[in-house]
Amino acid sequence: MPRCYANPNPIFTPAMRLIAAVTQSNPTEVTTTFAHGYISGTIVRLDIPPACGMQQMNGLTGTILVTGTTTFDINIDSTLFDAFSIPVSPGAHEDICAQVVPIGEVSAILTAAVQNILPFP
Repeated sequence: MPRCYANPNPIFTPAMRLIAAVTQSNPTEVTTTFAHGYISGTIVRLDIPPACGMQQMNGLTGTILVTGTTTFDINIDSTLFDAFSIPVSPGAHEDICAQVVPIGEVSAILTAAVQNILPFP
């Protein structure tokens, strides 16, 4: 299992999350390693390293529909993509993990943008 870390309580949100699983379906369901805190309508990019398979998904972006605290659907058809899997044995790139990175929001809602608050000195 790769040794990657994602801060569960970052200052700026929404934050990057590590991916635990990705389905071969339409829409694609993504499961994160812990609660993602995303809202429906967030636009994300999926970064999938070669060791995890499903390279057809690497770099793709889409709008999500939150289905659970650690799951969301993304509007990408991955039914014909290679399978996703987390490598179990360490390799040369064991610290490169699959991640989901929020890159925007559907402008009609702009709900997530109000939580970026730095501590007051």
